[in-house]
Amino acid sequence: MTLATSEERAEHIGVYAGIPIFGLDALTSAAYGPETALSLLIPLGLMGVHYIVPIITAILVLLVIVYFSYRQTIAAYPGGGGSYTVATENLGTGAGLLAAAALMIDYILTAAVGVSAGIEAVVSAQPWLFPHTVFLCMFVLALLAIVNMRGVKDTGAAFIIPTALFVGTLVFTIVVGILHVFMAHGHPVAATQMPHPSPQLVSTLSLWLLMKAFSNGCAAMTGVEAVSNGVMAFRDPRSKNAQRTLTVIISILIVLLFGTAWLAKQYGIMAMDQDLPGYQSLLSLIVMAVFGRGVFFQFTMWSVFLALCLSANTAFADFPRLTRAIALNDYLPHVFVLRGRRLLFSYGIYALTFMTAILLIAFRGRVDQLISLYAIGAFLAFTLSQSGMVVHWWKQGPDHKGRGWHMLVNGTGAIATGITTIIVLVAKFTSGAWITALLVPTLILLMVVIKKHYKRVKGEVVEMAPINLTNMQQPLVVIPMARWDRMTEKALRFGMLLSKEIKVLNVIGCDGEETLDPVWETNVLKPIRAQGLSEPELITLHSNIRLIITPLMDYILELEQQNPDRKITVLLPELVVRHWWEYFLHNQRVQMLKLLLLIRGKQRIIVVNIPWYL
Repeated sequence: MTLATSEERAEHIGVYAGIPIFGLDALTSAAYGPETALSLLIPLGLMGVHYIVPIITAILVLLVIVYFSYRQTIAAYPGGGGSYTVATENLGTGAGLLAAAALMIDYILTAAVGVSAGIEAVVSAQPWLFPHTVFLCMFVLALLAIVNMRGVKDTGAAFIIPTALFVGTLVFTIVVGILHVFMAHGHPVAATQMPHPSPQLVSTLSLWLLMKAFSNGCAAMTGVEAVSNGVMAFRDPRSKNAQRTLTVIISILIVLLFGTAWLAKQYGIMAMDQDLPGYQSLLSLIVMAVFGRGVFFQFTMWSVFLALCLSANTAFADFPRLTRAIALNDYLPHVFVLRGRRLLFSYGIYALTFMTAILLIAFRGRVDQLISLYAIGAFLAFTLSQSGMVVHWWKQGPDHKGRGWHMLVNGTGAIATGITTIIVLVAKFTSGAWITALLVPTLILLMVVIKKHYKRVKGEVVEMAPINLTNMQQPLVVIPMARWDRMTEKALRFGMLLSKEIKVLNVIGCDGEETLDPVWETNVLKPIRAQGLSEPELITLHSNIRLIITPLMDYILELEQQNPDRKITVLLPELVVRHWWEYFLHNQRVQMLKLLLLIRGKQRIIVVNIPWYL
């Protein structure tokens, strides 16, 4: 059902709907964040498990800093304070474009990682599905696009239950796991036999390996900015509801991340190599250790699968808003500004779906390969946003209450995320981060080219002066005519209304095309003379080749040069069929001629379609 613009207020959401819409990506990172960090410590064998808690703790400290920073951003920008907006207003256009490119890449990867991680959860529980990974990813992506096309309010209602199941099952697993640890005096026994960890290949943890593990684990922080981008989606008071939503999301995420990492250490569970047979995700191993492979295990893994797949919804919620903001400044096609039937920026959803599908196919739905591209865009956006907020508070002047504290919070966030961005880029560069580093300037260049185009269009088209009434002669009318029929009769009648000087072009090629000579006198000139009207001129063009468009184009362009003070109006009779497939039953010479006239023509050549409806 199509929604009226006046119904937009009814589509606004509260805290409960905001958590699944804007927080599912951040929450579900607990399912793959610790694992991506541990996967790089596999060469250490079981010894690597002891480092996961310190690594996750460092990430959580960074997360808390970013949380307080974004609370201030939401309060300062109640109309939506995404990195693009904040950076553009406070740091300039260049920083804004850098943030825009980083965020677009981040959202596309968010959708790809969410879908692929969800399918990975199912494959862990049902290994026979592994050969169908890419197909399953495409299926889930299509479902997400369809659900999101229903509207913000409907999307939130659809995602509340999956979010509750995901959080509930994981929190229950963590609580029961903690009880088992304390009951066993710190030496819990897994409920079922666990896979043997890989043998130890490295004796000590190097700084380089630690940096790479930390950078991989930072994937758990992506999605934190989503709430600040989508403040406009909340009902009044917008800022307060957005801040409450962000607080709930971060609180739950801290519990899930630390609880998962702590249980992995206590149970001695190491991540598995995805290339080895019998692979299972770290989360499935933890649930299996606490409860075994019973009914709760299957229920939990399907809940994880559903939530992970739906976590891509964060990208679907924010990517269209981001592209709209960029398009409003002429750096993306204006089609991204248009709203669809359900008050959505539909073209943003189409673009995100298409680009995510390309990524999933290219990387075969593998989370470990996609993670290498991840986090850089998010942390670059974090850094630019927080830096912009420091400038924002500075502009408020010394009389602004709490100015120093605000600058300290956002400045700390900017420094922390900036250092992390460098660490992530260096640690992941050879593993695939170079692709992201290359895509960012490419996107910026593309946006600059688009802006240049729109600027040129405005410079040439915009006219604020009074209407120019000089040189108001009737145009020279040209009508390409292959035969005399109802379509060409309609075109000629309309041409006679426009001008007294009409040139009918009839091309005779080498394939025996019809000529108008036998019918021209009786069907055209005789009735016109009887009415005392100006006679059209029949011009027969001969072509030694099979293409009849070439002589038509040559004649029209020559006519335009010979008449520098006249408009040339080309009337093109065109058949309009009832069904799309019927277009393939007719030649497309009219479409080709129209295209060539638009490409090679100039301001004084005007093309008019004369449709004949079947």
